[in-house]
Amino acid sequence: MSLLKTTVSAAALAALSAGVAQARDEIRVVGSSTVFPYSQAAAENFANVTGAPSPIVESTGTGGGMKIFCGGIGEAHADLTGASRAMKASEYELCKENGVTDITEVQIGSDGLSIAVSRDSEHDWDMTKTQVYLGLAAEVPIDGEMVANPYMKWSDVDSSLPDEEILAYGPPPTSGTRDAFVELAIVEGCMELPMIADKGEDWAEENCARLRQDGPFVEAGENDNLIVQRLQADANAVGIFGYSFLYENQDTLKAVAIGGVTPSFDTIESGEYGISRPLFFYVKNAHRGVIPNLQEFIEEYTTEDAMGPGGYLSERGMVPLGDEKRAEEQKEAVEAVNMAPKSS
Repeated sequence: MSLLKTTVSAAALAALSAGVAQARDEIRVVGSSTVFPYSQAAAENFANVTGAPSPIVESTGTGGGMKIFCGGIGEAHADLTGASRAMKASEYELCKENGVTDITEVQIGSDGLSIAVSRDSEHDWDMTKTQVYLGLAAEVPIDGEMVANPYMKWSDVDSSLPDEEILAYGPPPTSGTRDAFVELAIVEGCMELPMIADKGEDWAEENCARLRQDGPFVEAGENDNLIVQRLQADANAVGIFGYSFLYENQDTLKAVAIGGVTPSFDTIESGEYGISRPLFFYVKNAHRGVIPNLQEFIEEYTTEDAMGPGGYLSERGMVPLGDEKRAEEQKEAVEAVNMAPKSS
């Protein structure tokens, strides 16, 4: 969903905040497993610098985090949620229905969706998006018809690929990583097929987006570290997760190149790596000034020491925004700039 941002008035913020009773000392953060290590790093640094209680950070998945975040105003509801995609229109409507009408959206950086294998794999993995689609989608075109995916080995998809059984560990439907992977790799890979290209994006999203449920694709839950462990135990399995998890496990994992390009800070920032996406957090502005230290935590999360080049978030694998965009996001985060639906 495209969003416009408008500055919230001090009076409106005060009115919203009046409905929140202070009943806890810790800030509560939920959301994306990909954003989790960045929120955790910000929480740890905030506690170390200020001496305040460390925010409680939970990995619930992007979709799960949105449900929790949009559940309402008050101490029983989360203050901030991380997201590996933008908030959907349906999620924004859920927020409005529950009185969460003043939200700041902050893009903290970018991430590459990595496909990785164990360093023990003897193959040099390099796939196109179309090959990824043909290996992992529930239905693929054969002889002009969409049929249940018959391919059981990567070499069945293309003889240039390893002669290994297809086994991919990836995120569940509640994950923003799953949403982004389907959009950027599966649907786009489908559309690169000549017989599909003329049908249009809407057709591709309707017919190409489902992932396999017959064994080769395994939903591994919201904990990306479990995927890392499974790859370390199986040299020929592939895993799908955010770049930070590949970056932090480079001693045991290596990237599968996409169209000859592997993910890195440079290739993700430039867009050369074809499976990349923005990362966000969303703040419930009615909780600022009511939940202790929330404003200060937001300020810490968006400092140059955190978000900037060489900051502690980039040390964990996040790709920083360009200077102008980063300054804009930092300003809006601190000033509680409100997001609203784009008017048509």
